[in-house]
Amino acid sequence: MIQVENLTFSYTGEPFIEDMNFSVERGEIFGFLGPSGAGKSTLQKILLGMLPNYKGTALVNGTECKSADSTFYESIGVDFEYSTMYEKLTARENLVFFSSLYKRKVRPIDELLSKVGLERDGDKKVSDYSKGMKSRLNFIKALIHDPDILFLDEPTSGLDPANSRLMKDMILEEKSRGKTILLTTHNMQDATELCDRVAFIVGGRIFALDTPHNLIMSKGAAGVTYTWSENGEQTGHCDLNNLSEDATLMKLIAENRVTSIHSSEPTLNDIFIEITGRTLV
Repeated sequence: MIQVENLTFSYTGEPFIEDMNFSVERGEIFGFLGPSGAGKSTLQKILLGMLPNYKGTALVNGTECKSADSTFYESIGVDFEYSTMYEKLTARENLVFFSSLYKRKVRPIDELLSKVGLERDGDKKVSDYSKGMKSRLNFIKALIHDPDILFLDEPTSGLDPANSRLMKDMILEEKSRGKTILLTTHNMQDATELCDRVAFIVGGRIFALDTPHNLIMSKGAAGVTYTWSENGEQTGHCDLNNLSEDATLMKLIAENRVTSIHSSEPTLNDIFIEITGRTLV
C-alpha cells in the first residue's frame, strides 16, 4: 500500500530526509518512531502529497505522491496531532461538512461519536471541547469516509489512560477491518502494543526496521530474577534462555521454595537509545 524507494528531501539544500527506503503492506500497522525534528512529520507530508519536491519514489495506493489529485484523498484518512476542526461549528456540523467533501459512502456520524464517547456532546461547539475531546473528534473525522489507509500522528497524545485505551482499541479495530495504518509517535508503549513493524528515524534516516519483538529480543535474552527464603530473603539471577542450567533455581523449584520469580527484557525505548544514541524527547 505504501512503497518508498531512495527518498530524499530538503528544505534548505542540505538533505533533511536522505535515501529512505521502506514499504507498508495492506492491513499492516507500521510505526515511525523518533524524537521531535527527526523527520516524521516531513515524511508524512510527503506521503500526503503536501511536499512534492522530493527525489526518489513515494507511492501510496499505487499513486506517486507528487502527482496526487483529488481522487488520491478519497482513499486516505489523516489524523493530525492538533485539531483541524472549525471551532465555531459543533462536532456534528464539522463531521457533516467534512463528509460532504468525499464521494465515498460515509460512516454514520452518530455511531462514530458514540464510539469515542462524544454522543452527548455532538451538538456542542468545538471551541467548548477539551483537548482530549478534540483529539477524539479529530480521529473519527479521519474515519468518516471509511478510507483504506490511515495516517495517524500521535493519536493518544493528551488523552487520559481510559481514553487512550479506547483510542488504541479503535485503531486495532480498524486494522481488523483491513485498514493500512501509518502511525507516527514517540510513545514507545503505543508502538509496542499496536505496531506490526516499526522504523526508528533520527535526522531523516532510518536506523532500524523490524517488529517490536524482534528489535527487543535482538539485544539479548530477557533476564529472570527469583527469590527464596533462607536466613532472610535471597535473590538469584539468570538468563531466560538458560533457566535449566541454573542449578540453584532448579533445586528451589523442585523443593517448591521459590517465593517470587519475574522476567524482564529491554523496552523498545531502551533499544531505540542503544541503536540511535538518542532519546525520544
